[in-house]
Amino acid sequence: MNTGNLAGAWLFALLLMFSGGAAQAKTPPDQLIIGMNMNNLLTLDPAAMTGNEVVGIVVNLYDSLIELDPNQLTHVRPALATSWQVNSDDNLLTFQLRQGVTFHSGNPLTAEDVVWSMRRILHLNLAQASVWKSYGFTKENVDQMVRASGPYTVEIELPKANDPKLVLYSLAALGSGSVLDSKTVQSHEKNGDWGNKWLATNEAGSGPFRLDTWQAKDVLRISRNPDYWRGEPKLSRVVFRHFQESQTLRLMVEKGDLDIASNMAVSDINALRQDPDVTVDAVKKGTIYYVAMSMKESHFADAKVREAVRYLIDYQGINKALMPGYGILHQRPIQSGMPATLPNPDYKLDIARAKALLAEAGYPDGFDTTLRVLADQPFLNIAIAVQSTLMQAGIRAKIVTGTGNQIYGAMRERRFDMLVGRGGSGVEPHPHSSLRALVYNPNNSDAARLTNFQGWRTSFYDPQLNSQIDGALLERDAAKQQQDYYAIQQRYDALIPALIPLSQMVDSVVVRNDVHDYQPHPSATTFLRDVYKSAPADGGNTP
Repeated sequence: MNTGNLAGAWLFALLLMFSGGAAQAKTPPDQLIIGMNMNNLLTLDPAAMTGNEVVGIVVNLYDSLIELDPNQLTHVRPALATSWQVNSDDNLLTFQLRQGVTFHSGNPLTAEDVVWSMRRILHLNLAQASVWKSYGFTKENVDQMVRASGPYTVEIELPKANDPKLVLYSLAALGSGSVLDSKTVQSHEKNGDWGNKWLATNEAGSGPFRLDTWQAKDVLRISRNPDYWRGEPKLSRVVFRHFQESQTLRLMVEKGDLDIASNMAVSDINALRQDPDVTVDAVKKGTIYYVAMSMKESHFADAKVREAVRYLIDYQGINKALMPGYGILHQRPIQSGMPATLPNPDYKLDIARAKALLAEAGYPDGFDTTLRVLADQPFLNIAIAVQSTLMQAGIRAKIVTGTGNQIYGAMRERRFDMLVGRGGSGVEPHPHSSLRALVYNPNNSDAARLTNFQGWRTSFYDPQLNSQIDGALLERDAAKQQQDYYAIQQRYDALIPALIPLSQMVDSVVVRNDVHDYQPHPSATTFLRDVYKSAPADGGNTP
């Protein structure tokens, strides 16, 4: 742990004790104050965003065509689209838009804005383009495939055979389906960037809240949109504050200076479970914690070395000691809880077996490498545990820490050796969601830039596996499709992949009991439009 940050946390605690007296602080009754780690919050552009943290902000600034019900993820709810149809050939989706919706600028929202927003994703070819490219969309065909057939009618034609249900899930869950105010964004375009630079720190949405300010790694404030089409939100403002140290988050929740806190250490979460004034919401998500290797690196291009690494991870120890509150043991690329998911293969730490594999690969004395990881928990503790067990077989891994841009940026550029990370989408309630993000790699060339696919990032490429994934997606017989997904997982396992799943994410959020209708969403699209707070019993602060 960073001792400077730890000292800062204790200093902050002392300041709270001596400046606040015995009375507990109260946040304003019409404002929600959320504490979180913003290290991986890099841009607010829906086409470029990566990570769960930004999704939870973007979905409150923008609207999408449709949404997923947090209580039943397979239930698609209307949003900007009041209705939709899929044709008999399963290759054309038609959406009827809600009329009378305005953007924060006052501009009316029409089908042209929806079309422009989707086309922008493919033309920019940034992080969120990967999903749509997997459906066959390209910057060359998107202008023909996504079109307005009327002022409030949008048609999305699928370029290749697909499961339209999955496409609907993607529109609802990824956040990349956010509809942008095309006129406003185009007015801020610079050198053909589709407004990307401006949207990194600004917004052009129609959502329940407007962006007031964002100071990176400090504070982000959004305020109520009084003209929101669903009705005025109950909160006047939501403030997201950056905290690196879990102890500081815990102290501020206990004092009442924060209403909600996430990204906390297990010890602090467990301590707060005993606090009668707060509730801990634990939501299992489809995202997977993993150890990744780059097959561009000569050591890890060898399947025997990758297999040795597979036996140099203490899965059971890591999940028992480090992951409560963060994740649960999981060793498959498809998230747990789905009928298509095979039982865990039950890999365990086996130093002797790993040493034998390294010797067969020509590395009896091991080798030197680097292990990249975010300077946050639980990632750093996982990396330290993995470093320790790698060392027992002679693999000397130097840990390299950094921000999300530094760590995942190197992975997106395919310039890394090993990495402890978290990914896998899993936000759509369909096996393909996880496979697309963790396994699928239809084009292994550097020029393909499939940066949101972990398979591409690690240079893991198997044409047969890609074909199996494509085929399973199109299979309409449920029993046959389930068998197809079993076969995919078995082949993935046999190929000794470059990405080793070790835990499935659990998102533990601490919420004070005077906050109502806050429902953490399994796909990270947590809506704040209906959240409100109880009036202080003592008459406390006023708005």
